[in-house]
Amino acid sequence: MAQYNGHPSKNYWNVSLWINNDEGLYNLALDSIRTTPNRRRAAEEMLSVLVHERSDVIPTTPDGAPYTVASIQHAMRGMER
Repeated sequence: MAQYNGHPSKNYWNVSLWINNDEGLYNLALDSIRTTPNRRRAAEEMLSVLVHERSDVIPTTPDGAPYTVASIQHAMRGMER
């Protein structure tokens, strides 16, 4: 499988870049991790908040990469509960 800057794809890299470098998104990710039993559920919760806040059918990063449960879950790797 091809890697993109150490991530499985360009989309995963882009979403991870935004979540881990934007204070609001980072705090949202941490809050989701702290309040849910597992990372997949935390990623689902975070995506739900992003859909609600941004009123998009599929929310995207400011430069157009779509947020998905899988890309958010990947970005949460290494974050503490």
